[in-house]
Amino acid sequence: MNGIANAYKPAGISSSKAVSVVRRALGERRVGHMGTLDPMGEGVLLMGVGKCTRLFDRFLTKTKTYEASFKFGYETDTLDSTGTITAETSEIPTMSDIIGGLSSFLGSQEQYPPAYSAKSVGGVRSYALARKGIIAELAPSVVTINELRLIRETGENEYMFEVDCSSGTYIRSLCRDIAHSLGSLATMTYIKRTRCGNFFADDAILPENMTPSDVIPAERVLSELPRVDAPSALYRKISDGVPVRIEGAPSGEFALYCDGELFGIAADETGGVKICVYLKEDGNSK
Repeated sequence: MNGIANAYKPAGISSSKAVSVVRRALGERRVGHMGTLDPMGEGVLLMGVGKCTRLFDRFLTKTKTYEASFKFGYETDTLDSTGTITAETSEIPTMSDIIGGLSSFLGSQEQYPPAYSAKSVGGVRSYALARKGIIAELAPSVVTINELRLIRETGENEYMFEVDCSSGTYIRSLCRDIAHSLGSLATMTYIKRTRCGNFFADDAILPENMTPSDVIPAERVLSELPRVDAPSALYRKISDGVPVRIEGAPSGEFALYCDGELFGIAADETGGVKICVYLKEDGNSK
């Protein structure tokens, strides 16, 4: 069973818990998520199944879309509603103030992660240190906000936003930064990941309902890459990891097949075509 599971993580459970549920549902031990979603968050949580767990780096960097609610007037230590209030303000921006300030957040920028995050500090997760009262100085990361819009008012001083952004963007930090830019404070009260790459929440399956037929085969997952079919005579060499010459191989990465079998993601490098990510099903050898 090799492929990608588009799981819908419900709010209230960790990403690792969602993975455990999918493992049981599929009867497959080799399952891993491709980008954590906060326990309070819901929505798309992609999971690699079988050898497709090797695609982690490629899916982790996909752009993502979120719906999130920000409530103005206070800030917590976690920057979301699960935390302890650390500051309050009576300076509340109007809807027009907020809309007018959003454009300054479009494009690439440095963003400081929340203290309660999965960032590693000396081999220890930042959230683990924060829970002990140790607030580590986290270096900023460069993130890109592609689209940012206010959707609607959801409550008193509370608004829902849609954010399309690069991988590594913390929506909680964006909430903090928008509020600070307006001379106010805000806390994220809701978040839903509606898209990751070409996978959408509307098509996602609850972890406990996941079946083998819901796992998207590796062949479909890699359909966006050019396909190269190697001659049958090269089957053994490719299986053994030997670089081979394939006439007409494109530049960049492509999906490499031989005798109709997907071997994985390959590239034409100095010395010949070499597999970068091996995905071939076990048990087939010629």
